[in-house]
Amino acid sequence: MDISSEMIHSLLPVFVISVLGANTTALGLLEGISEGAVNITKIFSGVLSDWLRRRKALALTGYGIAALTKPLFPLAGSFSVVFAARLMDRIGKGIRGAPRDALVADLAPARVRGASYGLRQSLDTIGAFSGPLGAICLMLMFKGNFRRVFWIAIVPAFISVVLLAIFVHEPPASSKQQGVRTTVTPLAGTTLFSPAFWFVVAVGAVFTLARFSEAFLILRAKSVGVGNDYVPLVLVVMNAFYAASSYPAGRLSDRTDRRLVLAVGGIALITADVVLARAKGFLGLATGISFWGLHMGFSQGLLATLVADAAPREMRGSAFGLFNLVSGVLLMVGSILAGTLWDRIGPPATFYAGAGFAVLGVAGLLLHAGTTSRPNDMAD
Repeated sequence: MDISSEMIHSLLPVFVISVLGANTTALGLLEGISEGAVNITKIFSGVLSDWLRRRKALALTGYGIAALTKPLFPLAGSFSVVFAARLMDRIGKGIRGAPRDALVADLAPARVRGASYGLRQSLDTIGAFSGPLGAICLMLMFKGNFRRVFWIAIVPAFISVVLLAIFVHEPPASSKQQGVRTTVTPLAGTTLFSPAFWFVVAVGAVFTLARFSEAFLILRAKSVGVGNDYVPLVLVVMNAFYAASSYPAGRLSDRTDRRLVLAVGGIALITADVVLARAKGFLGLATGISFWGLHMGFSQGLLATLVADAAPREMRGSAFGLFNLVSGVLLMVGSILAGTLWDRIGPPATFYAGAGFAVLGVAGLLLHAGTTSRPNDMAD
């Protein structure tokens, strides 16, 4: 599914602006609302997966919705069609996200949980690396025909649904937990989580504001002179560093304070934002994108691990849902803000603002590091 999605999304910002005629503010609105929808949807799928104690059915529904929306991209003749397709695609991602993340926690022993999330993130990122690379090859083959590339991108999406339906099985742990089914609603459940959980939510929210949508990385490449056929290289480079660093960062977090490892990721984001704000050519762009990928590798798996550490086992789906609800709202705000700054002041303002938020996130982590932080279920 990542191969399919990234083949489309690595070209979509340029397609929306150069073919459909939208502006950067509209792109920021598209990215903000659609990416926000991913994380907002996760709260409901997470709670439902806890109540049902079944993860696969929800994951399959989410992957299925995403696959069914893919044909709308090559058919789109207006911004509104792309907007609807992108929104539904992201809702599908939201439905599958929290159950999948909770499934990893159900399966992984606590002593190697960081490594497990890091490995999942690395494997996930291989698809995000392969998709843009495939998009470049196809754009060159089809002489810049966006729609042909989008049609081919549909194929791996449907293959992923078939693979999930046939080969993935519900683990015994998710169906044999002791105790009474949780009946907690998203809002009522907020009182049952520890301060450690809410600290992770706060840090994740700040870093989400700092990072905004990756569509702006593609636009930055375009602004320094990278041609349409090659703009997916941005995501190839980013995901190469993302994939390479996720598993080592997860392993490291199993041996030291996870918050310090996450702070390293925050410093990488500050560096990325500053370099991208000042970039004048390909070298500066590539350097900034590389540090952005390192930030992703040192943060996304770590944040998921910290959520799993802080949440009660029977409420992990709800915990991931709440975490992603907050992140989703902030991603929407951050992307809209990024687009507005880009149009009214210029690209550097977008990235300098991101660096400022990242500084706040790192400061919070360093102040909090050293206090006791152990998983709820180290005996798993």
